[in-house]
Amino acid sequence: MPTLISIIMLCRNGLPFTRECVESILRHSEDSVDIQFVFVDNGSTDGTIAYLQTIPNAKLICNKENLGFAAGNNQGMAEADGEYICLLNNDTVVTEGWLSRLLAWLRKNPAIAIVGPRSNNVAWAQLVHNVPYKNTSEMEKFAFTWSQLHKDQGFFPHKLIGHCMLFHRSLIDTIGGLDERFFPGNYEDDDFCLRARVSGRILWVANDVYIHHYGGSTFKTNQTHYSASAVKNAERFARKWSLGISGFELDHFGYHPSELVEREKPFRKERHYIPLRGRR
Repeated sequence: MPTLISIIMLCRNGLPFTRECVESILRHSEDSVDIQFVFVDNGSTDGTIAYLQTIPNAKLICNKENLGFAAGNNQGMAEADGEYICLLNNDTVVTEGWLSRLLAWLRKNPAIAIVGPRSNNVAWAQLVHNVPYKNTSEMEKFAFTWSQLHKDQGFFPHKLIGHCMLFHRSLIDTIGGLDERFFPGNYEDDDFCLRARVSGRILWVANDVYIHHYGGSTFKTNQTHYSASAVKNAERFARKWSLGISGFELDHFGYHPSELVEREKPFRKERHYIPLRGRR
């Protein structure tokens, strides 16, 4: 039987991005995995909901207002039926073999808690600099060549970016969901990765998987100030993890995840576990 993977996708307007993302997933469906879409709409008014209602094998959660990235994903995870869960931004474009190769890494090494791909518009170790493509067709050719050149390659990062994360649903039982204090978005992925590492597992970049990421589309589409959100949530992150620096300093100069992980061990449920609202 194919493995069921639930793809959690948040939307808040930006229908062209969502359509392109969903179509890329359907275009690159694989026999080894079954896909369940769990869409969470955070108050779209541009026809997004009507479009999502046409997608087969999907659950749709409609919020009247924007609950933010963390709360929306938590809603989706609570409704997911898959053995594995993929948090995927709606402004990504996936490529051939992306999901089966991500899954292969989790199955190959039980120590891996979360795996993510390489991309063009991300921070830290996952970034592929100066990609040469100009359109989707060229991007898919680039991604295919990249996957062949880096076949079976991967590496440990200090953190993963939340635009695409795959993990076994049992991880939620261990560390819980995303921390909803990081509203509307930014630093909830840092926090999720840190808690996974404090629990004794590792993160992994699948160097043989490349997907395109437009980046920041929800902020731009809804005219939300990205930098202000980042600094505000950096302040919340610094307070939560007792970093002793300001949000501005954290957002501009970063922090040392491995040092923080070692300081926080062992995993303490009362400090590190985030209950997932609505979990069945």
